[in-house]
Amino acid sequence: MFRNNVMHAMLDDHIIHSQNIDLDRLCSVIVSGPKRPPVQILDLLMAARQPFTDSDTADEAVRATCDDATTCKRFASSKGYWKDPYIQYFVRSVGERKAPEINRGYYARVRGVNNLLDKFVRKTDCNCQIINLGAGLDTTFWRLKDENLMPKKYFEVDFPTVVARKIHNIKTKPPLSKPLIETHSSDSLLLDGHSLDSDRYCIIGLDLRDVVTLDEKLRRFQLNPELPTLLLSECVLVYMNPAQSSKLLHWAAETFHTAMFINYEQANMVDRFGQVMIENLRRRQCNLAGVEACRSLDSQKERFLQTGWEHADALDMMTVYGLLPQDDLARIESLEFLDEKELLQQLLQHYCICWANKDKLRLGLSQLSF
Repeated sequence: MFRNNVMHAMLDDHIIHSQNIDLDRLCSVIVSGPKRPPVQILDLLMAARQPFTDSDTADEAVRATCDDATTCKRFASSKGYWKDPYIQYFVRSVGERKAPEINRGYYARVRGVNNLLDKFVRKTDCNCQIINLGAGLDTTFWRLKDENLMPKKYFEVDFPTVVARKIHNIKTKPPLSKPLIETHSSDSLLLDGHSLDSDRYCIIGLDLRDVVTLDEKLRRFQLNPELPTLLLSECVLVYMNPAQSSKLLHWAAETFHTAMFINYEQANMVDRFGQVMIENLRRRQCNLAGVEACRSLDSQKERFLQTGWEHADALDMMTVYGLLPQDDLARIESLEFLDEKELLQQLLQHYCICWANKDKLRLGLSQLSF
């Protein structure tokens, strides 16, 4: 059994590789079984996705992780980690069994991000807007509507091919389209191949490295810079080079006077655990273009403070996991037996949630935390 010696396992040459792994979104298609050799899950949790470059091949690798992420969410929700009645309309099959470490990691991520997002919406009494950068097939808009936490408008941005697919799903699945129609005042929606706009929901296909076009299209679809704004990115900035991600963060800080940015991605990458991950990736010619900002929790915060944000906090996901409601933790921990608790701990210590804010309206955004 793979047990108690994560570092040696990370150096093991006999590591299972799969083409169907969303490593950065804490996904795995690892199927446990007595005949399988030891698996280094954390190494696998980083290998599938390529950094943002000018290469269309590399961009396609990033786009492909959308399916893996959605499949992993589908599996975890099917096991009862959280409820998501809408994800079934984006991926039909529950898919292969995922390791318990992956399911718990996803639980921490979903609950942690939602915790901060919901607090922001409540703090503004829903008088706000949300921009989900690199949203993929995320279902947050539908959850917020069901929970009566709808912002004034919810924007999603991703690669045009990802957006085209999501629009197709929305158009052809009534449980997805009905909430848009119910919150729309006119008889028709603005729709083309790479964008859909309604009164309360908008999805736009573009490359996030092109900040000028991002700003132009958001404003075209009634973005209001005067509204309190929450921006969200999950495993997106790390695949941009530092200049590109800094430009995006600076644009957000300059555009909105009252805003919160929630960023989920890697952290603490300078220790041996993180370095072995990076070395393994480099051997496969896969580099994390933005890993410099993932050195530590402090470096995650500093990237925001250097781009115009007034206040920043960060917690690794092991800390976030421990701060989630204890009754619900007890519930999800009873769903599956977890043999590798040390692996889960090290895994979660190498991901984080960082959140930053500007608060001209003095809403008390710096007080939002876990």
